[in-house]
Amino acid sequence: MPLIEPNRIYNMDCVEGMRAMPADIVDLVITDPPFAIEFGPQRSNYNRTPSRVLSGYREIKADEYLEFTLAWMAQVFRVLKESGSAFVFSGWNNLKDILIAADELGFTTVNHIIWKYQFGVVCKRRFVTSHYHCLYLCKNDAKRKFFLNARFGQDARSDDGGSLRYRDLEDVWVIKREYWHGDTKTPTKLPSEIIEKILAYTSERGDLVLDPFLGSGQVAVVASRLGRQYLGFEVVPKYYSFALERLETGRYRIEAEPPGQPEELRLFGS
Repeated sequence: MPLIEPNRIYNMDCVEGMRAMPADIVDLVITDPPFAIEFGPQRSNYNRTPSRVLSGYREIKADEYLEFTLAWMAQVFRVLKESGSAFVFSGWNNLKDILIAADELGFTTVNHIIWKYQFGVVCKRRFVTSHYHCLYLCKNDAKRKFFLNARFGQDARSDDGGSLRYRDLEDVWVIKREYWHGDTKTPTKLPSEIIEKILAYTSERGDLVLDPFLGSGQVAVVASRLGRQYLGFEVVPKYYSFALERLETGRYRIEAEPPGQPEELRLFGS
């Protein structure tokens, strides 16, 4: 078992890794766990060049998702400080399992945030899914950090006279996805704007930010850039290597070889 230290990432299962950590040391968790929807990240309906999408995505079976969620969220609860918070992203398909796990483990739900993005999967027999859920959780609601004026002061106004702070604090976030045309990528990643917003409102410089499902390393990369300590686990070797390269080189995007042609943005599904 490696010694788990801040400002490092580990190619290992997150439950095993978090078990090796002391309790009550993490200030903030931001994570986007596997989908459990038989996700095919290199399928043609995503209209992206498969050679640029790193393979190895580890899916979880739907009938095992609650057990899986309870296991990793129990460790998050243990390592999180009383003043800490956790932001867990999820599609609608298995959101119920995350909600059940949060309640059973003793988390307090602070907000249920909706991330509205610009392109969803076009469907033939149901409405287009163009949003993602984010549960804002904590251990102790009285002690959790929250910085009300982190991005806008009370008097900040938009061109039409509206309160910028009020709009920024609404629980529906309209934030565009990032499309890395011609670059190496993992199948899924959170846009930096979302991570920056969470970091601003719920953490301070020097705080320790954990992502148990690191993927491309996005949370660690943005946290490091904004003066936070980071820690992450990633079980897929190719994803881990990609995240490590980004952190060690300081490069936000890494061009694929060969670069190829620009990709179509719109997604198509059944």
